[in-house]
Amino acid sequence: MAEELNVPMSQNFIHDFIDEDIAQGGQFAGMTVHTRFPPEPNGYLHIGHCKALTIDFGTAEKYGGLCNLRFDDTNPAKEDTEFVDAIQEDIHWLGFDWGDRMFYGSDYFEQTYQYAVELIKKGLAYVCELTPEQFREYRGDTATPARSPWRDRPIEESLDLFARMRAGEFPEGKYTLRAKIDLASGNFNMRDPVLYRIRYIEHHRQGTKWCIFPMYDFAHPIQDALEGITHSLCSLEYEDHRPLYDWVVSNVSIPYHKPRQIEFARLGIDHTVMSKRKLRKLVEEGYVSGWDDPRMPTLCGLRRRGYTPKSIRNFCERIGVAKNTNTIEYAFLEYCLREDLNETARRVMAVLRPVKLVITNYPAGQSETFQVENNPNRPEDGTRTVTFSRELWVEAEDFLPEPVPKYKRLYPNGPECRLKGAYLIKCVGYETDEAGNITEIAAEYDPDSKGGNPADGRKVKGATIHWVDAATAVDAEVRLYDNLFDDPEPDAAGKDFLQCLNPNSLEVLPHAKVEAGLGHADVTERFQFLRQGYFCPDKDSTPEHPVFNQSVSLKDSFKR
Repeated sequence: MAEELNVPMSQNFIHDFIDEDIAQGGQFAGMTVHTRFPPEPNGYLHIGHCKALTIDFGTAEKYGGLCNLRFDDTNPAKEDTEFVDAIQEDIHWLGFDWGDRMFYGSDYFEQTYQYAVELIKKGLAYVCELTPEQFREYRGDTATPARSPWRDRPIEESLDLFARMRAGEFPEGKYTLRAKIDLASGNFNMRDPVLYRIRYIEHHRQGTKWCIFPMYDFAHPIQDALEGITHSLCSLEYEDHRPLYDWVVSNVSIPYHKPRQIEFARLGIDHTVMSKRKLRKLVEEGYVSGWDDPRMPTLCGLRRRGYTPKSIRNFCERIGVAKNTNTIEYAFLEYCLREDLNETARRVMAVLRPVKLVITNYPAGQSETFQVENNPNRPEDGTRTVTFSRELWVEAEDFLPEPVPKYKRLYPNGPECRLKGAYLIKCVGYETDEAGNITEIAAEYDPDSKGGNPADGRKVKGATIHWVDAATAVDAEVRLYDNLFDDPEPDAAGKDFLQCLNPNSLEVLPHAKVEAGLGHADVTERFQFLRQGYFCPDKDSTPEHPVFNQSVSLKDSFKR
């Protein structure tokens, strides 16, 4: 299937590296493969995180290993327990589990502080008074940059200042703790990077206990090593940080093995943005209804729109794991959903833009029922009962007063058309209001064509159209979605992503008519509205006011 779609078969160079590491003579021979997924709880997971999540948990699954969930809460700004809870829900929804191995980066604050003290005592760290701007000047861009005036500060003095930084004696920005590594390194991450900074901010778990916080590049390798992680899998922007990662775990006295960091390319998808900062802006400034707006690339948004765990996992597995950044078509994500729902979704009838159809020769006051299959791909799903009477609802687009070339639906004196699963009908007229809008279509039916098949076997030239019984139909609101951005690259350099928003990304149809049984549909159910697409009930839906979200259209726009 992947070759047919011109999508590369799943490739995973990470697993090639792991195979080497656990083979006889490898650095982790005889050890359990142990990964971790370290989200920062400052927003909701999106489809880009899902790639990393699938790689981390999927790798552990493949090798019969372990995967930790660790919340990277070393930067308290905008971190919140709301996001902690949501991330756990999303991971479980996708079908992954961390067992009893859930941790917080803040769990290691005391140990991390002690390791920083150890580096100072070894002469490998010092308290610096340069501002970030000043240090950039000192660090320079030559082979022999200038040194910080405080690089050779006495060890005892740095220890004293660092302890007083922890005690809250100094204002933000007054001091930082820097590693003493290599000012001449071609890798700027090795030119005396900051290990700690002062921040007077409340932590979502630690409160105000701490006013100094470790930088990610210092805290993360320590956390990996303390948890016994064998393979620290991360996105490609951390490739240049790997020498610092290795330096940290090599110079602190953690009594465990040194984890191996492996980088992979981030997931890029057209017509969307993946930056938490930009997604937050969309939410906080009201461009979308919330983090779970069905147009958002967040997992909660995709779930609300009707995406299934299987479709998202299949998407991540099929695009593979690469070293080079590439952008995947959003249409391929839709393809994966359509493929799943085609097999599993129950077929129903819903009329989104209704117009009344009156069968003039059907007895008034009479009704009957038909048995309709729920899913042609799953005979075990059985059939359901739909009612039929003199008055029905059909789609406005299934009628034209004056036909256009090749139009094979309803028009006066036009061809016979099939009402799905019911009878053959022929349009005989219509009515309009004062503005010329179609208000009612008149048709006659063939009583001997029950099930849509004429008794004499004549060929039916018209189309098959769907319908709902006006006597039993339920009023519903239907929401149709398009890409949130009409620019395929809203995140590109030099662009204001807000100027790329699609003003037509949401269309609300407030007067749809659906089968009676859909009034009590559960939010976990998925349906194919015949001839329309795949839909699911929204969280706003109630029995009194059903609301359905379009998950994906029937038409496949993916470029094969």
